[in-house]
Amino acid sequence: MEDVFSPATLGPVRLRNRIIKAATFEGRSPEGAVTDDLIGFHRGMAAGGAAMTTVAYCAVAPEGRTHRHQLVLGTGAPAGLTRLTEAVHAEGAAACAQIGHAGPVANPASNRLPALAPSRLPSAALRPARAATTADLERIVEGHANAARVAADSGFDAVELHFGHNYLVSCFLSPLLNRRTDAYGGSLANRARLALEIARAVREAVGGRVAITAKLNMDDGVPGGFWLDESLQVARWLEADGTVDALELTAGSSLLNPMYLFTGESPVREFAAAFPGPQRWALRLAGKKFLRAYPYREAYLLDRARQFRRELSLPLILLGGVTRRATMDLAMAEGFPFVAMARALLREPDLPRRIRTDPGTTSLCIHCNKCMPTIYRRTRCVLTAET
Repeated sequence: MEDVFSPATLGPVRLRNRIIKAATFEGRSPEGAVTDDLIGFHRGMAAGGAAMTTVAYCAVAPEGRTHRHQLVLGTGAPAGLTRLTEAVHAEGAAACAQIGHAGPVANPASNRLPALAPSRLPSAALRPARAATTADLERIVEGHANAARVAADSGFDAVELHFGHNYLVSCFLSPLLNRRTDAYGGSLANRARLALEIARAVREAVGGRVAITAKLNMDDGVPGGFWLDESLQVARWLEADGTVDALELTAGSSLLNPMYLFTGESPVREFAAAFPGPQRWALRLAGKKFLRAYPYREAYLLDRARQFRRELSLPLILLGGVTRRATMDLAMAEGFPFVAMARALLREPDLPRRIRTDPGTTSLCIHCNKCMPTIYRRTRCVLTAET
């Protein structure tokens, strides 16, 4: 069994340990700018002991943002991006850029651009979006390649392709949300075409300069949606292509069932307070149907992830309820060479360092999920003093 605090190789990158700060949109990039606040956030994660911190969310096109206060990695780097990676490196950690297109999860009112989807969405999705044309898809594939080049040129050590949570690629994978009849719809091979094309384009763009990972839904948590059997096949195709160095396994739908990923308490009141009048009242009235509560437990995605571990030789990153040394050791014992942490590090950025010093350390995160609504102003744990 590997020690979670032993060095490890991810593609061309040597990491000081096996703990990755998972992507959590920071809410610290007003109008898409790299700020000292954003840099400080990731410097803190690096100083706290994680081997790699993930900058989220970096859109590959302006209409692909969940709202306009997000980075766009187009043909040029936003000012300050290199300063961010240098700050992370100065603390001994690696930096990863999560790149993707939000598709129907994008906010067209904020972006002042129409959102895109594979096809017209069912009314339950509650998001207006137009069907992406073939020209749109070609532009988005190239956008991922351009974003990966920008990340590599800016000093990032890795890029993470966002193929989860019913963002654009994940929507294409879903038989519920993808009703197309062209080469991108119907069979799984067609629905997976966009994901495979993006991964190939990114690999061609950056070669072995940076590590490439993909965040892939194991299942959407929605009846009729993307499920384990199809996800396993997509993972096999990605492995066979040799385009990614690891998969981070996730679940849930930002459109239809977001709490399926997070588990724990459902912060309906706090989400409602973050929105203006009509949306606030709608969330107060129907929020519990949308933000369904699922009991939290340690390593809550492990049972599903084991099925991928049995089928693949590709390195896998275990996400979901990793807050203790015992859970990390279990992941290592079961063949997961990396673990990812998110909410626990919002509460305690130095948790990895303290766990290394004292393996009995207990995370202070109580999985109340009240950090989630803070993405609209400045992502943080509400139980700690704001800095």
